[in-house]
Amino acid sequence: MSSIRGAYEEFGAQEYYKRFGAEYRNPHEIAVRAVIRESVERNALVLDHVLDLACGSGEATRALLEMGAKEVHGVDPYTAAAYSAAIGIPAEELSFEDVAAGALAGRHYSLTVCSFALHLADMSRLPLLAWQLAQVSDALLIVTPHKRPDLRPEWGWRLVDEFVRDRVRARTYRHGEREQTDDQ
Repeated sequence: MSSIRGAYEEFGAQEYYKRFGAEYRNPHEIAVRAVIRESVERNALVLDHVLDLACGSGEATRALLEMGAKEVHGVDPYTAAAYSAAIGIPAEELSFEDVAAGALAGRHYSLTVCSFALHLADMSRLPLLAWQLAQVSDALLIVTPHKRPDLRPEWGWRLVDEFVRDRVRARTYRHGEREQTDDQ
């Protein structure tokens, strides 16, 4: 496969991950790790219990663990095997659709990180997906190669920081109704 973008064009994103998810590796891992580190530092993000949504082969998880994250929970329906092989712990096989339908209800995360994936979520499901994440997480960090997605306040999130490094964009959101404190 010459590029992931080419594979998306050939198979579509969902089919690509169904076919090749177990071998997936993000070719932008160095930049991803750098913007995660900078976002955590710039925004005093709490790393007590982190959700790595659409966890790939663990690029974000590795960065978070190196920064002292106490617990990281990976979820991805297509790359769970790649994540498990790279990180040594299983990922839960949940899709964006599962999360939008409430699969994480009753849980609590100090931070949710979604790296190089949320721009692939179906736009018709994005408001409910964002709202469900706002019910279980205090902060949300989106790492993306695109300008999208841009979450709206009515979906439960308030943008607090955005920057671009090495063509990788990082957007940090806080839950719209709760303020995260040092005690959380």
